[in-house]
Amino acid sequence: MERGPQEADAAEVRGAVAGGAWRFAVAGGALLVVALLAYWLGSSGGNGEKAAPKPSPTPSATLTAAEVFKRVGPSVAVIQTGKSLGTGVIAAEDGTILTAYHVVKGSNNDKGVTVTFADGTKTKATIASSNPKRDVATLKPAKLPEIVVPATLGGAVAVGAPVTAIGNPLGLTYSVSTGVVSGLNRSAEKGDLSGLIQFDASVNPGSSGGPLLNARGLVIGIVVSMADPGGDEAFAGIAFAVPIGVALGSEGDGPPGGPQI
Repeated sequence: MERGPQEADAAEVRGAVAGGAWRFAVAGGALLVVALLAYWLGSSGGNGEKAAPKPSPTPSATLTAAEVFKRVGPSVAVIQTGKSLGTGVIAAEDGTILTAYHVVKGSNNDKGVTVTFADGTKTKATIASSNPKRDVATLKPAKLPEIVVPATLGGAVAVGAPVTAIGNPLGLTYSVSTGVVSGLNRSAEKGDLSGLIQFDASVNPGSSGGPLLNARGLVIGIVVSMADPGGDEAFAGIAFAVPIGVALGSEGDGPPGGPQI
C-alpha cells in the first residue's frame, strides 16, 4: 500500500522527533553518569573507601595586647624594697613570685620586701631563692590574694615575633608596652650574661622583674635591663630579658649588664 505525500511527511517528522528524543536521552544519561562518577571519585578517592574530612581552619591563638593584659594582668605584682620599685609575676599556684634579683637584693630585715597584688592585696614577702648570676629571684608572700592567678610560663621565642611587657616603669603601675623580639642570645651592655632576649617594647626603671609575654600570653622571659648609650637611664629601644628557661634554673653565667631597671 502506497502512502500519500502527507503521510510520508508525517512519518519523517515522527522519525526525526523520535531520533532527537533518543539522542537527548543518551546525552542526558551520559551527563548523569559523569556526575555520579565525579561524586564517587570526590567522596571516596575512587578506591571504595570514605575520604578523610578536610581539616577545619585552626583558629588563631594570637591575642591582642589588650587581651594579653586582661589574661596576665592579675598575675603581675608591684615589688617594693625601701625606695626601690620593681615588678614580679606569680609563677605558681602557691603564690610564688618570680622577679629580678637586683630589685630585691637591697632588702633588709627591717623593711623587707613589700608586694602589692593586682587586686590591691598588700603583704610582706621573703626571698625564697635567688641567683645573682642570672639576676632572678623568687619571693614567698606572707599573704595571698583571695584568688591566685598564676601566669602560664614557657613558649617559643622567634626573632620578629610580637611581645608585650607589663610592669611599673617610673612608678606608673601596670603599664603595658608592645614590640617585637629584636634578637636572641644577646649579651647585655657592659655585662657578661649571654643568651638574653633582646626586645624593643618600652621599659624603664621599675619594669625589672616583670614578664615578657608572647602573643599567646605566655611568659617567655623576665625583664632585667635596658641599653643606655646616653648614660641617662632613658629607654633607647633596646631592652633585655632573661629567657624563662634560664630564670627557672637552666645554666647561665655572669650578671646582666646595662642599667638595672
